[in-house]
Amino acid sequence: MSYEPKLAAALSGATLRQLSHWRRALGTKDALLVPEISDSRPILYSFRDVMALRACVKLRKETSLQKIRRAVGTLRGDLGEREHLSSYALVADADTIYLAEQEQAVDLIRGGNLVIHQLVDVLAPFYKDGRHIPDLLNPRDHVAVDAAVRGGEPVIHGTRIPAAEVAALVRDGVPTDRIGDFYPGVTAAAARDAVDFSDYVDSYDGPRQVVA
Repeated sequence: MSYEPKLAAALSGATLRQLSHWRRALGTKDALLVPEISDSRPILYSFRDVMALRACVKLRKETSLQKIRRAVGTLRGDLGEREHLSSYALVADADTIYLAEQEQAVDLIRGGNLVIHQLVDVLAPFYKDGRHIPDLLNPRDHVAVDAAVRGGEPVIHGTRIPAAEVAALVRDGVPTDRIGDFYPGVTAAAARDAVDFSDYVDSYDGPRQVVA
């Protein structure tokens, strides 16, 4: 499963403009996150990319993009860490960004160590610019995202049925209480959630927002 920018934005909380900005300067240390599957059109992100993007969005709420780039540069350069960005737990406060490792953390901006008692849950829902960014693995009660199921494509919970296909049927005029005729076991409530989630994803087609 690959994620086109609109779906990657909806699941991560980043704007389309931020995704574009963060992948600039491909092949250099200045690129914050290069899409793992395709970095040229069509741009396609992986599930790990979405995890990393969520982390960047949450960091951006606490600190500047300049500090995030500097922290990632330290991680990749000075520390020689070459794993995917989603492999690392990065935590920000008002002054710096830490690489959290078990009960201590490396200060990626100022150097030195500091004990961290609580880490931000990258999977948990949060608010950004007044928008509710859903739980990554359960963006709706009846919609699930699991890297082991259809590669992470949003599906109806407990099934392998793509939520987008259910939403498309409803948008084509099939009543939610008749979706079970096409997909046995998919309830009207699940169909409504599929439509609601698809509407949320489509909201990222709106006017581009200025990078914060």
